[in-house]
Amino acid sequence: MRELVVHWHVDPAILHIGNFELRWYSILFVSGFILGWFIFSWFFDREKLDKKLLDPLLYTLLICTIVGARLGHCLFYQPDYYLGSWKGFWEIFMPWKGGLASHGGTIALILGMWWFARHYGRKNDFDFVWLLDHLAIAVAFAGAFIRFGNLFNSEIYGNVTDLPWGFVFELRGETEPKHPTQLYEGFTYLLLGFALIGLYWKKLDSMLRGQFIGIFLVVCFGSRFLIEFIKEPQVEFERAMTLNMGQLLSIPFILLGVFFLVWAWKTRIPARAVHPEATKARKDVTHYAKPLK
Repeated sequence: MRELVVHWHVDPAILHIGNFELRWYSILFVSGFILGWFIFSWFFDREKLDKKLLDPLLYTLLICTIVGARLGHCLFYQPDYYLGSWKGFWEIFMPWKGGLASHGGTIALILGMWWFARHYGRKNDFDFVWLLDHLAIAVAFAGAFIRFGNLFNSEIYGNVTDLPWGFVFELRGETEPKHPTQLYEGFTYLLLGFALIGLYWKKLDSMLRGQFIGIFLVVCFGSRFLIEFIKEPQVEFERAMTLNMGQLLSIPFILLGVFFLVWAWKTRIPARAVHPEATKARKDVTHYAKPLK
């Protein structure tokens, strides 16, 4: 079966202009945010929210993702390097040198959405959990794009495999086929995104607030936890660990997802944004439309 393996030696850069490189990863990373903007635009149209909020929401998401993912990598995976010298410390502020961690990005996104809901939510009829529910759908697709970008970078791959779809990452000096764990995760997130957007499209009026984010966290980080078993260690200290850093960081998010599902079942708040003025207007119309006795 070895003749069926994929010899992967794709250039990570689409083009080179002097010292400048435009990478596939960058294009896919930005594409995730662009797609997310259009998805949220649909959400806002369908639930009658002010679309002027889309731009500040996009800026908040972009800043939180980059800052959180960068800090997550530096503090979770290589704190000795980034905090051990001034050279390492200043490289924290250079994300283009590589090193972004999805767990850090997720933490920052949750904090960013809490701030956004506090700042804009009350006067626009949405709350923190409503934001997380809708963000979960967009992030599933963005996460898939990022993992496909990791494939183009020939990074974050798995252990040696005898399976016919193994990839030989030749740019990394590999000579044996490895699990393309970037594809495993990417397609999992893509299917999750389609499942969530299908629920939103067809079942929004029967969904409860907290269910979208609950499903996302359990499936996303549950699959991440399992895939990590066949992934090569990202840093040296993981070789001595029973569960690696990615798995340890995934457990709290899985539990948080279970919490949101239980919270949704107990509170029974509709997933759709509720506009008090519209609700009152419908009640008033119903009252005056009652037949006279």
